[in-house]
Amino acid sequence: MDNERSAIIEIGGKEYKMLLTTKATKEIAKRYGGLSNLGEKLMKTENFEMALDEVVWLITLLANQSVLVHNLQNPSKKRDLLTEDTVELLTSPYELADYKNAIMDAMYKGTKRNVESEEESSKNAQVG
Repeated sequence: MDNERSAIIEIGGKEYKMLLTTKATKEIAKRYGGLSNLGEKLMKTENFEMALDEVVWLITLLANQSVLVHNLQNPSKKRDLLTEDTVELLTSPYELADYKNAIMDAMYKGTKRNVESEEESSKNAQVG
């Protein structure tokens, strides 16, 4: 996994790459109705506990995507998945605020489109 598609965070002294995959996008869509609703939902969460729960859920989901990809590609060297309890125990609310930026970074990178344009001369070349 290249860093063009992920954002790195540290939980309990271990680095995790947060990665937006199609699988994660489907889970987010189930929970929020789509990626476009995610930011609005996080900003409008009425109470602090619910906001923390949502951030922890997202961190766990996105960090586990890189673990799942690793496990798929390296079946003999599987890594344990993070749990929401693990994330809650090994982080502080202050760190979660920083991780929100990493969540947005991972999601931006996961939805970024690389557009390449053709050279003008190739499509408008005259034969003759």
